[in-house]
Amino acid sequence: MQASRKSPNSPLRRACGLILPVLLLAGAGCRPSAPAGSGAMPPVPVQVAVVLKQDVPRVIESIGAVQALRSVSVKSQVDGVIASVHFAEGDEVKAGDLLVTLDRRPFENALNVARADLVNARAEAVQAAADAQRYEHLDQQSVVSKEEYAQYVTKAATTQAQVQSREAAVANAELQLSYSEIRAPIAGRTGQLLLHEGALVKANDNTFPIVTINQLAPIAVAFSVPEGSLEDIQAALAAQRAAVTVSERTSGLVRDGGRLGFVDNTVDASTGMITLKALFGNEDHALWPGRFMSVRTRVGQDQDALVVPSSAVQTGQTGATVYVVKPDQTVELRPVRIARVAGEQTLLAEGVSAGETVVTDGQLRLLPGATAEVRTAAGQPVVKAAAPADEKKTERP
Repeated sequence: MQASRKSPNSPLRRACGLILPVLLLAGAGCRPSAPAGSGAMPPVPVQVAVVLKQDVPRVIESIGAVQALRSVSVKSQVDGVIASVHFAEGDEVKAGDLLVTLDRRPFENALNVARADLVNARAEAVQAAADAQRYEHLDQQSVVSKEEYAQYVTKAATTQAQVQSREAAVANAELQLSYSEIRAPIAGRTGQLLLHEGALVKANDNTFPIVTINQLAPIAVAFSVPEGSLEDIQAALAAQRAAVTVSERTSGLVRDGGRLGFVDNTVDASTGMITLKALFGNEDHALWPGRFMSVRTRVGQDQDALVVPSSAVQTGQTGATVYVVKPDQTVELRPVRIARVAGEQTLLAEGVSAGETVVTDGQLRLLPGATAEVRTAAGQPVVKAAAPADEKKTERP
């Protein structure tokens, strides 16, 4: 028995006839719309920049903290009671200025005792020297024995040594008395006064210093850089071209002209960083110890570098590329080689020429050969970048 043929009006044929038009319409809807009467894609709005050839400084950026070039915790060198304080917290002091006076009476009494002992020792030495001289004549006349004469000579030498000992004791007592006046060891600004009048101070007490003095001018800024930057820094130091600028974003404070004065003798093995210090005059005391600053260390300069905004460079599987706008307003996707990135600018080693126009925004909608419509940041169209400068510029409607 032969199988019967399906009728032209079978349900399967009718379903296929309905699905095919739907698929054709769906495919047509996925195609980019084009202006009526034209098969070309509309211009793509983009923002552009011109490739510049300029000198670009090579800068290492980091974060640092201001440090006092010298900081001294003032302590007493003797035990005593504070009798008077001769400064106020936060005062500017000079080296040698009197800060604190201790009760002088115990030290004066000790000095008087030492001086009295010295007078007594000198008197005994004079008497012993006279006896030795007298017995020398008697010894020459063989009136006294050699042993007795030697005893007087020894006593004269001993009493002379005691004089020297008492002189040293007097000098030490005078030194202890001088320590009752505590003076500023360096010039700088005083901090918080931790001990006041009537307080008992101990010699070289590490727990309670009297006050801390920080030198504010000149001052240092300590910061760390990656070990990979060490060669550039050493070369800049050798050529005396290393310059440091610090800034503080919140207040807008900027100080330049810093001199790189210290490079640590080892790299931190745990972080791979090396510590540096830059010196600033800081006559106005704008830089304050403990303050965090942004640090820019200039180590050189790239001459006649090709510079584009970093937003113009795209990185893909094939490397870095830029879209170049040609004079006919079509775009070309061009591979480039990046020399280095400097903040919001990128230095290119090859791939573009100075004066060419590159796309900085709108690349996602572009394809090679597409037409670009240059617009401002506000979205307004502008005239072609290739137009002569003296040509009258008009905006598109």
